[in-house]
Amino acid sequence: MSFILRHGAETEGIKINSDGFVEVNELLLHKSMKNVSVEDILKIVENCPKKRFFLKKEFDEESLRENIFIRANQGHSINNVSIEMEEIINSNDFKTVIHGTYLKCWDKIKTEGLSKMNRQHIHFSKDLPGSNEVISGMRSNCQLAIYINLEKAIKDGIKFYKSANNVILSPGNSEGFLQPKYFLKVVNLK
Repeated sequence: MSFILRHGAETEGIKINSDGFVEVNELLLHKSMKNVSVEDILKIVENCPKKRFFLKKEFDEESLRENIFIRANQGHSINNVSIEMEEIINSNDFKTVIHGTYLKCWDKIKTEGLSKMNRQHIHFSKDLPGSNEVISGMRSNCQLAIYINLEKAIKDGIKFYKSANNVILSPGNSEGFLQPKYFLKVVNLK
């Protein structure tokens, strides 16, 4: 479900609107969802510890019924999807901004910076894995924590946003990178 909502809706023939919502009944018609019910999806959304999904209900005047829509809160690679997020203007609102990664990636990151890769944004967290503050935004098994100088990046025109589930996101610079000059420190977590 996460793959379809973040990356594959269009290629899988599922209609996704510009703010990332897919009608649940249409999603359930997909071959990968054949043993899943509306109730299952409601439970997944409610119980997801990372709060990856968001539901909304809309009344359809034509069919005179309420339709349920679902979207992923962030992590989209579908170009025409734009999730409404809160822009971070004041760096003082965040004590720390951290990107988690792996040792095997460090050589490239330390020279090129962090990349959004095929996604719309680079993902960050407010704290380290295991903290009550971290719902989503950093994998629990990451080996390195890259602390970001949010104030400097914002002053230099890099945009940052907060998603509905409190993940900090940035599209990076015009090439999709957050350069190493914005790294405060790097901590080995292992």
